[in-house]
Amino acid sequence: MLRVHRPGYHSLTAINSELAWMAALRNETGLVTPMALPGNDGALVQSVDAGKGEMRFAVLFAFEEGTEPEQGASLVASFRQLGVLAANCHAHAERWALPEGFTRLTWDADTILSPDAHWGDWRDGPGVRGEIPEVLSRGEKAIRAKLSGYGKGADRFGIIHADMRLANLLVDDGQTKLIDFDDCGFGWFAYDFAAAISFFEDSELVPDLLAGWLAGYKTVRGFSEADLGIMDTMVLLRRYALLAWIGSHHETELAANLKDSFAAGTAGLAERYLSDGKIVR
Repeated sequence: MLRVHRPGYHSLTAINSELAWMAALRNETGLVTPMALPGNDGALVQSVDAGKGEMRFAVLFAFEEGTEPEQGASLVASFRQLGVLAANCHAHAERWALPEGFTRLTWDADTILSPDAHWGDWRDGPGVRGEIPEVLSRGEKAIRAKLSGYGKGADRFGIIHADMRLANLLVDDGQTKLIDFDDCGFGWFAYDFAAAISFFEDSELVPDLLAGWLAGYKTVRGFSEADLGIMDTMVLLRRYALLAWIGSHHETELAANLKDSFAAGTAGLAERYLSDGKIVR
């Protein structure tokens, strides 16, 4: 599988840092992560001509068998496995000595909620008009306050996958594999669950998925009451990130399918959060 990087998102150093963590996870934890294949010159990252003189970075990966999990009752079992995967990633991140020059994006309140956020400004998302901006602004203020209190201690903030949604999982003969580390970086460990329910945060399955995820997670690594208490905040934070993404990636099929309803749905989640602080519990 050849991945051609979009221009301007990651530097050569950042891509090599991503590949280093994937290799370390595979070699030191036994997790199934994509295996990058070197080019004829021995380098994992190559520069390719994308046409009209535009050069892009590209990485070739060994093919992995499997299919994306389907939503439904069986998804709870997949989320239990996903919790195990996430906990192994986080436990490894806590003990791993970063290679010299390791560079990845940081996912926090400023880099997700600010006008110059990595994925764009949520205020520019489609459908952010009428009463919605005011609701979302109040929601942002509440999110920032909650995250400030939660903090970035080493037991809760470190290297994360940051995009553990269904599209980035492969289930093969009962085994769940984790792919697409393109957005991995520094963030809250609890954010990895929020990313896992991307685009269906309001599903009635979510409480069961959270329970399954936690059951799997706790077989590997502890998850405190403070961590559980921040889950709703993480889910709403991720929702703002997705709203911004839809606005900045309007040319994609996924964004086109969601643009008419996503802002209103996000405002609805924000209202619930502002009411009692809960979304997924």
